[in-house]
Amino acid sequence: MNAKGILIPIGGNEDKGIEENEMYTLEFISEGILYHVVKEAGGVYSNIVVITTASSIPDEVASNYLDAFGKLGCKNVQVLDIRKREQCEDPKNIRMIKKAHCVMFSGGNQSNITREIGGTTIHDVLLEKYKKEPFVIAGTSAGAMCMSQEMITGGNIKEAFTKGAVGMGLGMGFIPGLIIDSHFIRRGRFGRLAEAVAKFPKLIGVGLAEDTGLIIRNCNTFEVIGSGMVVLFDPRKLKHNNEKILKVGTPMTLTNLKTHVLANGDVFNIKDRKITVLPVDAPFV
Repeated sequence: MNAKGILIPIGGNEDKGIEENEMYTLEFISEGILYHVVKEAGGVYSNIVVITTASSIPDEVASNYLDAFGKLGCKNVQVLDIRKREQCEDPKNIRMIKKAHCVMFSGGNQSNITREIGGTTIHDVLLEKYKKEPFVIAGTSAGAMCMSQEMITGGNIKEAFTKGAVGMGLGMGFIPGLIIDSHFIRRGRFGRLAEAVAKFPKLIGVGLAEDTGLIIRNCNTFEVIGSGMVVLFDPRKLKHNNEKILKVGTPMTLTNLKTHVLANGDVFNIKDRKITVLPVDAPFV
């Protein structure tokens, strides 16, 4: 799929300019992830819509993002809290999305996003704008995970790596070639992403650490941004994958699962699966 738009999936807990301990964060104003979101959207006068559908505390989440984008100098930030599918057919809400240069999906439960927005007019508008305009779709945690076609809906890490430990469902379909997981390092989600790519061995698994994201252009290449790591699982050349023959609850085996660990500035070509690593002596951007 070709697209003129830009996707920015984020692994969660991105710096919002309020961190007391900056050891693991970049300088918020000039290098942080939300700075990149604003830059790709066209700057501080761009229309940004924060969608809090995934969250169980939408008012608090909305306040945090309004404050964070405000610190970056943004002038036109609105919040859209969709709780029912019929809200996606409201002409006022549709106009808001049509006028937006960027939408930012908050964290929470990714299934809330697909259940309330998937297959609606607003979903259609998002897809159309993403395909035909330099439109930015950003999302953190659940908001990142919902971007893929095949979406992780949940999974008990205590039972990983056993068949059935990971739940899968249809995502929003913005990026068909990837399966995205978030909070990847802190929450130990290696097992569930490995099972996800075992189920869909033609797709690339992307594990995003917190305060770490990707800038995906034309559904083809991405650059790593943020302070943490990105772990890629490339299952193309698996030599042993017993996912299809095992009973649910049985430990799984994968061999020859190619793995990459990328950091800020590294670039990955999704189609060719080639990596360009930022030189060690390059300026930190």
